[in-house]
Amino acid sequence: MDSHSVAHSRKSGLAVPTGADAFASSRKTTGIGSGVIGLGGSNMTSTSLPSSTHQHHQQHPTLSLSAWQYWSRLTDLRQMDMQSALDQMKTLMSPRHPQLVYKTSYYRKQTKNHWARDDPAFLFLQAVFLIIASIAYSVAFKISVTGAISFLLYTVVWNWLGMGIALATLCREIANRQLVGQQTATSNSHVRQQVEWLYAFDIHCNSFFPVFVVLYGIQFFLLPVVLGEGLMALILANTLYAAALSWYWYITHLGYRSLPFLGNTEVFLFPIAAIALVYVVSMVGYPFNFGFNAARVMARFYFM
Repeated sequence: MDSHSVAHSRKSGLAVPTGADAFASSRKTTGIGSGVIGLGGSNMTSTSLPSSTHQHHQQHPTLSLSAWQYWSRLTDLRQMDMQSALDQMKTLMSPRHPQLVYKTSYYRKQTKNHWARDDPAFLFLQAVFLIIASIAYSVAFKISVTGAISFLLYTVVWNWLGMGIALATLCREIANRQLVGQQTATSNSHVRQQVEWLYAFDIHCNSFFPVFVVLYGIQFFLLPVVLGEGLMALILANTLYAAALSWYWYITHLGYRSLPFLGNTEVFLFPIAAIALVYVVSMVGYPFNFGFNAARVMARFYFM
């Protein structure tokens, strides 16, 4: 009996492996139920259960999540599980196991046949937090009402949504064009699996949350220090920005690594090398007057 058959027959009592990587075992085999195969050398044949992934997809034609369904649910707060979203945010800030937030995606794929969130509570809370942070920064820098509205729109519409849509689309294209082929070439599946766009946007929202905490939260309380002149202000400010942006790409990597049909997802860690290079250059260049304080640069861009 192949592993897809076992996974299909056990979907109502699915056991997800625990540990640092909840999906490690699924990447080592061609199916998620491989842990059952070696039970005493079973003589069951593949004809006892439907084994085709194509059949599995045909059984749930109405469960695929459309972008319209997702966005329309933002209008009904009663359908949102705020506590679950807050728990996921807390998990993302965990220094030890942030990848556990993607375990719920694994459950959704088994029960609803899609990886992306169908509950927009995480998106809603992130938007609310950004609005509050934008108002706080506008008050701190004492800008006009018009300037505050402009900063709010720039933060939410461009920094979060606009860049998120662009990065989600780019990363999804990279994954579907470059990272799927090697896995599916050795798979028994009759359907070529691809990364859903909504799941790619989910990954962006997950990755953006640590950026929000560091650059909109922690930095706010350190503004008198990071906006100062001198080497210590430069080191602190650039460390905050380097840590936040590196965290973004690390969470992005975890999101794509959690998909069992993708390989070589380490490519999403490459931007961290560029961030580290810029960080080092900004430090080394300070004595030669070409170092820069990232916090001062952003403050000039938005408020001065």
